[in-house]
Amino acid sequence: METIGQDLRISLLPLFILALPLLEIAGFVVVGRQVGALATVGLVLASSIAGAMLLRYQGFGVMARVRAEMDAGHDPSRQLAHGAMIVLAAILLIIPGFITDIFGILLFLPPVRDLAWRLLKGRIVLATNFGTGGFRARPRDKTIDLDDGDYSRGDDHGRGPDHNSPWRRLKDD
Repeated sequence: METIGQDLRISLLPLFILALPLLEIAGFVVVGRQVGALATVGLVLASSIAGAMLLRYQGFGVMARVRAEMDAGHDPSRQLAHGAMIVLAAILLIIPGFITDIFGILLFLPPVRDLAWRLLKGRIVLATNFGTGGFRARPRDKTIDLDDGDYSRGDDHGRGPDHNSPWRRLKDD
């Protein structure tokens, strides 16, 4: 019986996506009648600007928390999920419309994100191990600085390979 419910949910998503613009237009009409056309346009622009600003401000904070979790050797999946929800919330605020703005504002609230994370975390599979100590500096490889004459493709008109090239010396190390 559960698969029927999942199939129904999946089939309603395209219908919702198609109905959303119509609902947004109806929202513009209702709000426009109450506050006027110019104020409605101002509200839409203000929500778009607020979404862009919140994305920048909140996004950097989430990334700092993800890095702190990883440096401590903890699982950062909750912080990553919160970051993804903040990006989605900002996109919803940037999209013109009042219904998407309501969902966007709700997703910016940490208790709503926590509830969404509790509902979704059972469906997400983390395919890495964060218990290895977080970020580590990658060992640097040898850097070889070449001059123009140190490299050729072999069609250098009779000149043989340069035996003093750093590429040759690399093999001897």
